[in-house]
Amino acid sequence: MSHPQPVHFRDLGNMPYKEAWVLQESLLQEALQVKALRHQSAEPVDPATLPTRHHLLFVEHPPVYTLGKSGKMEHVLIGEAERAGQGIEFYQTNRGGDITFHGPDQVVGYPILDLEKFYTDIGKYLRSLEDVVIGTLGEYGIVAGRSAGETGVWIDAQVNGRARKICAMGVRCSRWVTMHGFALNVNTDLSYFNHIVPCGIADKKVTSMREELGRDVPMGEVKEKLKANFCRVFDVELV
Repeated sequence: MSHPQPVHFRDLGNMPYKEAWVLQESLLQEALQVKALRHQSAEPVDPATLPTRHHLLFVEHPPVYTLGKSGKMEHVLIGEAERAGQGIEFYQTNRGGDITFHGPDQVVGYPILDLEKFYTDIGKYLRSLEDVVIGTLGEYGIVAGRSAGETGVWIDAQVNGRARKICAMGVRCSRWVTMHGFALNVNTDLSYFNHIVPCGIADKKVTSMREELGRDVPMGEVKEKLKANFCRVFDVELV
């Protein structure tokens, strides 16, 4: 039986969005430099044998709106001056997806994985990230799932007028190395979502674990469950 692949885990605590983005980019570039070595070899190199390192970062960001590559500025309903007045940052990013919010009491997970050591299938990767969150929510009795054609984790996705998103996702992949990831609303202040069209979807709501359970949920506890489910779904160990 093969030993689970190691994934280097770091909880960054509360970190500004740009700072975490720069860190992700540096880890991705490290992996790309290792991958470039195979093109310098005279013999074919199995990409699964390259010494790239996997990472998983957890972080909470100060309030920030981020717009993905396919996003539209008209989905941002609050002007620059008003954002500044409320202490909300804004970044256009290189991930997939549209507009979303990151803020306190939300677990943001950034896996930097070399998918050539797992599978070269972005759709499967996104479904696996969704499985991590769905499994975690299930441990709290929250029945969550998917919405057809819409990445992320949803509750009552098939119930007209009841669909609500609890976890947004958007990733970037360069030469099969991933960055960006998921944002799970735990005790998040949902009023921030009133100033955007979340993920560009106007007719569906956003929710949180606190909203669904009617109580605050310990952030540390949620992180531990996410870590365990990440290891289970991807068959890895955190180091």
